[in-house]
Amino acid sequence: MELWIEWWNMVSQLRPAFNRTRSFLWFCVALAATCARNDLLGVTSLVRTMGLQVTCYDRLLDCFHSRALNLDALTRLWTGLILSLLKPFFYSVQGRIVLVADGIKIAKTGRKMPAVKKLHQESDNNTKPEFIFGHSCQAVGLIVRAASSFVAVPLASRIHEGVVFSNRYHRSLLDKLILLIGSLQIPLPFYLVADTYYAAAKMIHPLLKAGNHLITAVRSNAVAYEAAPPSTAPRRGRPRIYGTKITLKTLFKEEGTFVSALSPVYGEKDVTLRYRVLDLCWKPVGHLVRFVLVIHPTRGRKVFLSTDLSLTGLQVIELYGVRFKIEVSFKQAIYTVGTYAYHFWMKDMTPRPRRSGNQHLHRKTSFYRDHVRRKIAAYHAHIQLGVIAQGLLQTLAIRCTAAVWKHFGSWLRTIRPGIMPSELVVSIALRHGLPLFLADSSDDHALVKFIRQRLDLSRHEGAFLASA
Repeated sequence: MELWIEWWNMVSQLRPAFNRTRSFLWFCVALAATCARNDLLGVTSLVRTMGLQVTCYDRLLDCFHSRALNLDALTRLWTGLILSLLKPFFYSVQGRIVLVADGIKIAKTGRKMPAVKKLHQESDNNTKPEFIFGHSCQAVGLIVRAASSFVAVPLASRIHEGVVFSNRYHRSLLDKLILLIGSLQIPLPFYLVADTYYAAAKMIHPLLKAGNHLITAVRSNAVAYEAAPPSTAPRRGRPRIYGTKITLKTLFKEEGTFVSALSPVYGEKDVTLRYRVLDLCWKPVGHLVRFVLVIHPTRGRKVFLSTDLSLTGLQVIELYGVRFKIEVSFKQAIYTVGTYAYHFWMKDMTPRPRRSGNQHLHRKTSFYRDHVRRKIAAYHAHIQLGVIAQGLLQTLAIRCTAAVWKHFGSWLRTIRPGIMPSELVVSIALRHGLPLFLADSSDDHALVKFIRQRLDLSRHEGAFLASA
């Protein structure tokens, strides 16, 4: 019961993103079911978890397609809520919070699902196919400290490939990620940590302009330049910026210039690595950036980049080390929360052949394009609902740890001290407390009243929740 009260206190602050109270309550029903369900079979599992009447299936589908939801406003409200609730738990370096960003590819088999395309998977896992048919998304998360561990709390995720509405639209994935980060309206200065793909001018320049910085890795064949020596004689034209060209991987041969230190990366104990710090000019940026070359005893050689020249080498290594937490967050989103478990078809869509790329719509009618936009908006609504559900589970785990274990009521073989309860543990605790939450029949609790009116008493789930 106490977990659900805390849950409602957080969720109720998202109300301004909806034009109608009824739409908000349906969203809350879907959100509650997502937080407490034990299977990931789409909207069906939401109806089953809450013990709802059959007609509620269509109402929940309408919820995701509703124009009463302002998705951008919902995302901003959610970001502000997380920044407020988890302020004591921020992982900050030099007064800056830490954001992580990455892409994720979700397999989808539907030939009548907009934005589905053939995608290449870069993975060291031999069990994964080289190509999949699905949606390509990008996500942004906030790094917080939870007990002795780190966690990436998701803020937003969007589909950023697959559909081209105009042949004059040329925004890249990097442009779209920058726009997504900007739409969050984060008022605090931050470091953005991302993998090698995001080491580009299109990422760095907008971040620097807003007073933020990028921490990333660079490719093995990356080159940089020494700063040009000062001119001794007057000459026409702009002064030189670039001096001697340096292929960064050749610097690993100069082993005497490297310093040994214990690894600052989370989870690595008694691991000694060697590193070297250099400030060099990088052409994609046009000025000095900080490179950190690392020789790791098991992970090999890596070159990191920081646009903040005030960071030490170990700080850069530590910051990049937390980037992996977004991969952990993705795993939980897929296998525990069901963030990307939507199956919304577009009935009048031209079937997409497998192996196809982007869906170009500039020759289609405005009616058809509007239908595609509406369906993609439904996907984004489902994804953002999953993002919020996962963030709520993480927030409850961090702020209400004792209550989570109190209501868990199950068994785990190993409970590690100093590690916060997982999303699954919190979900089970919420599931156990749901009957007591719905037993609160007070007329002033709009959500409880809304759900109880729609319970199916002929099914076990509905009868059980109604009798609690």
